[in-house]
Amino acid sequence: MKRARLEHQGIAPNERSLLLTPGDDRAAQHAPAVTRAIKILRLLAKSDVPLGGGAIARTLDLVPSTCLHILRALVDEGIVAVNPETKRYTLDAGILTLAGSLLQEESFYRVLQPAIDRIARTFDMTTIALQPLARKHLVVVAISRTERALRLHVDIGSRFPLLISASGRCVAAFGSYSPPELERAFAALRWDAAPSFNAWKRQVEETRRQGYGVDVGNYINGVTIIAAPVLDPAGRIPHILVALGIGEQIERIGISRLGEALREAAMDISQHFSPRQEEERS
Repeated sequence: MKRARLEHQGIAPNERSLLLTPGDDRAAQHAPAVTRAIKILRLLAKSDVPLGGGAIARTLDLVPSTCLHILRALVDEGIVAVNPETKRYTLDAGILTLAGSLLQEESFYRVLQPAIDRIARTFDMTTIALQPLARKHLVVVAISRTERALRLHVDIGSRFPLLISASGRCVAAFGSYSPPELERAFAALRWDAAPSFNAWKRQVEETRRQGYGVDVGNYINGVTIIAAPVLDPAGRIPHILVALGIGEQIERIGISRLGEALREAAMDISQHFSPRQEEERS
């Protein structure tokens, strides 16, 4: 997974991780080979250089022979490529066939991207769209970057814990989670300045009332994050719109002004999830 960072022109990027808790290892108990293959693909995706089988096995704590068998299967499927001379592995073009239908969805190209582009252009700040993944994470599926000298940078495919930050408050507010589930998940989150669970619950209730969530320096010191959920006809969250910026910048704009803009954009996108489309998805 890629790391998020704070960028400033003329200054070396200050690495700032927005990637927190790893996935639930219980999934590995059900299909260990699949889990190992996915871990290999993620490792190759975030590596800037081809990797040898031994390095992959050591990094992921896999038995070398098992790692080699999985790599060979991935090569056979065209998802991973191997250099026959160096015996080093990289992702291959076959991976694109898996993502092709997702990237071509009408909601992604014709609705999500223009919506976050408008927010980014209007308020001059980085705006992203997130999508829930396996009830454990939110993954970045669209980005509109700002041209400001100082900006927050994330990458397509970056993943975040489901309940973290302003987007997590949206998930908790509009998702079907019991109080014990929320409390257990909240206890595992890592913040720069963690709110108490009771304070967080009050913020979740406020998110439900106003239609957008706010994180002022909890997740990342000095950074304010505002998020609004896109709801389908069944009340589920297919996407979340998020604007993030330096706290002082958002104070000048006004949290409520930006929050309302995100909420209205999310409501507009929700109109594209007609009942008929949802029936076709199910």
